[in-house]
Amino acid sequence: MKNRVCELFEIKYPIIQGGMVWCSGWKLASAVSKAGGLGLIGAGSMHPDNLRHHIISCREALTENGVTLPFGVNVPLLYPQIEEIMEIIIEERVPIVFTSAGSPKKWTSTLKGHGVKVAHVVSSTAFAVKCQEAGVDAVVAEGFEAGGHNGREETTTFCLIPAVSSAISIPLISAGGIATKAQYNAAIALGAEGVQIGTRFALCKESSAHENFKAHCRGLKEGETKLLLKKLAPTRLANNSFSFEVVEAESRGATAEELNALLGKSRAKAGIFLGDLTEGELEIGQVASLVKMEESAEEILRELIG
Repeated sequence: MKNRVCELFEIKYPIIQGGMVWCSGWKLASAVSKAGGLGLIGAGSMHPDNLRHHIISCREALTENGVTLPFGVNVPLLYPQIEEIMEIIIEERVPIVFTSAGSPKKWTSTLKGHGVKVAHVVSSTAFAVKCQEAGVDAVVAEGFEAGGHNGREETTTFCLIPAVSSAISIPLISAGGIATKAQYNAAIALGAEGVQIGTRFALCKESSAHENFKAHCRGLKEGETKLLLKKLAPTRLANNSFSFEVVEAESRGATAEELNALLGKSRAKAGIFLGDLTEGELEIGQVASLVKMEESAEEILRELIG
């Protein structure tokens, strides 16, 4: 398959694995890249030294006879040690970076100056246009069906993609609520040239998420995730005791400070990485209700492009 996304990232299939916190280590990223897609390491849950380890390990896993398959790193631009993270990415010659949660203007020119290809994740057409103006190589337009941190606009993926497609000329990647071949085909029909998939890869064998988290999310039914914490940073969570506390707090008009105190620290790590299904923050997309089987990254790619 050939299109601008494949040519830009030098991959066989225009399928990108989302760089998700506590799920997207080097094992998942390398498995996706080996299968012909683009694997991303999720820097959002990694200390700088740990990120360097994952980059080195991923490169080693993808190198054969002196040739390294493409891979990348996803970087939330609100990361507290962003300068150190970017320094490591440049030092380790990471070929591709997907940025999110911030303005692309600050880092795009620096990264591209070091030969890095840059894509930025947005939730609106207006931000997609700003990304193009900032010089990014591609835009990921993500609808509010997606898991984890989300846009305040609450625009669905299949409303967002045709609007963004008509507003920009650079390659467009669709994200949010995409897990099946039919959904992949629909995104392409609406104007995307590739897809970024999070939830289905988050629940696959190579994901570093806890098995409790994976099993719980595979059992979710339609409607068992909610977009919450809108006064902080809108986040889609699976139903559990913690999420119900958030719903109750928001229904009584809790302030941002109260919600921040309720959230506390390390909720996402507790839920996703350590498997605390009661008090952890279970970040997952709506499409989890369609994912029922344990599968490998290679099996996912094969089904999507078969």
